[in-house]
Parts: sequence; C-alpha cells; structure tokens
Amino acid sequence: MKTFRKLCIVVITVFLLLTAVLNLFLVGVKDRDEGIYRVEAKRLADEIAETGNYKLEKYPHITGVFTGDELYRSDEHYLIIEAGGTLYRVEYIVGNGQHSIAAVNCILGALFLLLIGLLYYIRVHIIVPFGRLNNVPQELARGNLAVPIPEEKSRFFGKFTWGVNLLRESIEDSRKKEITMQRDKKLLLLSLSHDIKTPLSAIKLGARALAKGLYKDEGKRRAAAEGINTRADEIERFVSEITKAASEDFMSFEVTQGEAFLSVIITRIDARYASQLAMLGTEFAIQKYDDCILSCDPDRLAECLQNLVENAIKYGDGRRIEISFDKMDGCELITVSNTGCTLEVKELPQIFESFHRGNNADRVQGNGLGLFICKKLMGLMNGEVYADIRDECFYITLVVKMA
Repeated sequence: MKTFRKLCIVVITVFLLLTAVLNLFLVGVKDRDEGIYRVEAKRLADEIAETGNYKLEKYPHITGVFTGDELYRSDEHYLIIEAGGTLYRVEYIVGNGQHSIAAVNCILGALFLLLIGLLYYIRVHIIVPFGRLNNVPQELARGNLAVPIPEEKSRFFGKFTWGVNLLRESIEDSRKKEITMQRDKKLLLLSLSHDIKTPLSAIKLGARALAKGLYKDEGKRRAAAEGINTRADEIERFVSEITKAASEDFMSFEVTQGEAFLSVIITRIDARYASQLAMLGTEFAIQKYDDCILSCDPDRLAECLQNLVENAIKYGDGRRIEISFDKMDGCELITVSNTGCTLEVKELPQIFESFHRGNNADRVQGNGLGLFICKKLMGLMNGEVYADIRDECFYITLVVKMA
C-alpha cells in the first residue's frame, strides 16, 4: 500500500510538472504571436515611406490601413503609425493564444481528474483486495488451513478468491484423508502385530518342546510339528495383510467426466510449453489433427498431457518433442514422443508403477509418480495409456474415447 501511495505521488507530481512546462511554452508562443503584428506594422510604415504605396497581402496579420477622417473611427484592434509625415490607422488580427491556453488547461484538468479517478479505482478494486489476500498463501504454506479468506465481489479477484478457497478446502480434505489413512493403517498394524504374538508364542513353545525332547511319542511330535506349521500359516496370512495394506493406493483421484474439444486441450498445452521449449532450444511440434469432442475430464486430461511433456523434457535429449494424433475404434490416440530415449525395453511394464524410476533417471530429480498418476486418471476416464520405444525415441500414447 505504501508503495502504491508513493507511485501515486510520483505520477501526480510528474503530471503537474508537465502541465506547468506546457503552460510556459504556450505563454511564450502567445507572446510571440502577439508581437508579430507590430513587426508587420513597422515594415508597412517603411514600405509606405519609401514607395508611397503598399501591398496589404504581404502582411497576413494586418486587415486594413486607413487615414484621414477614418483615422480614429474603428471598433477593431488597431494602432497608429506614421509614414512620410502622415498618420495611418492599421487594424490587425488579435491572436487567440489566451483562449488556446484556457482550452489546453481545461483538457489537462479533465485528464487530471480522470487520472485521479483511475488511481482511486485501482486502489479500491485491486490494491486493497490484493492486500487482504496477501498473507493467505504464506499461511496455507505454513499449514494454517483455518486462515480467513475474505470474499471479494471484484471481477479482478472474485475468481481468484474462489480458487484459493477451493485450494484451501482441497488441502484440508487431503490432510483429513491422510490422517484417516495413517490412523487406519496404524491401527491395522497394531492389531496385526498383536495377533501375530499369539501364534508366534505357540511356535516358540512347540519348538522348545521338540528341542528338549519332551514328546516321546511319535504321534505327539508329529502333532507338535503340525501345530507349528499351522501357526506359521497364520503368521504368513497376517504378513500378507500387512503387505496388502502397505501396497494400497496412497493417493485418491477424483474425475468429473464430461466432454471437451480436443483443440481446447491442445491449445492449453501449446500455450504452456511452446515458449518454454523455444527458450530451451527444443523443437516442439504439434502435428495436424481433426478436431473432435472427447469424453473426458478436460482438466485431468490436460494434467496427463502435462505429465507426459514434463517427462519428455526431463528424460529426452532436448532435440525434439512431438505430439501426434490418430483415431482407432472410436477413440482419439494422442501420442507424446521425444528423442534420446535411453530406457531399456524390458522396463516398460514397470514404468506405470508408483515410485518406479527407470535406469535413465539417475541424474534427474523426481518421485516416479507421473506415469502412475496418468495410468490412474486415464482408467477413471475409461481410457488407457501405453508406451513404446522405437529408434531411440520414447512414445507414450493416451487413448481417449470420443463423445
């Protein structure tokens, strides 16, 4: 806010200084214009004195020359000159410099009021609302999800406020789901750990008895061994449940199925990456396609394409990234390819697993979730995704059903 006030003061000061300079310039022009008719009157007097005659068209600021009885009979602006011992009344045009200065100042005054109004409008509708939202992102980053977000009806920040509220609610829901999941898994692990103790104790007792030869009868020894085996099966079942709980999906995905034009989604991708890749020196080619309506969640499909392009940037050689299109069985096939693939073909079946990173990811930061997310989202949109490697190029294709 203080910076905006300083900016307003600077702008107003500069405007007033320019106004003063312009007025000084106009006053100088006015004085110069008003002195011209005197110069022309002097030249006229010299011409009459020398030749006894004059040509009025040579003097644009003089409208008439009179002598004799008409010397002082005039309602116009005039002056008296002497030439050859005779007095002449010279009428002249009065410059409109004063009116020009007044008109210019009226225009500048209107512009000044407009400038003040514009600065006030910016302050009320942009600066002040933004100031109220200024600390919200920092509070969200600190984990303060209860930070109040003021509602803004301004067309500049109304949608932004609504989006921040959605972001806060999404973070809060994700945190609740995470806490619930962690609690459930912890309770499950505690429960299973407790359940394991019982068969484990039985196994220990049976093993000690066998080791000490307490069972003299062969049948009892066989029964004790079978009991140990049964308890081991119980432990194996509990371990399987723990493994299953640990491998359950740790991310939840929501998809709002709808319809969207292919051109709208591709335009978003082009706008996001064209300039970035141009700066990196990477050729970014989008092949021609027939526009069609896709059955999908447009935001989620765009997210999948962004993940694929990001992977092409990180794991390619930076020479070329291409998006191509094809149609098959009522589906649109969108393929993102990049040059310089060093991934081995045998790794293709694992690239869609969570946290899996190929042998080409050693020097690239990442968490191995991009293709996993694409796989999940495409499945929720009744689509598919698959990958291929040909001629040292990596191809990954999204299969999207057409509406």
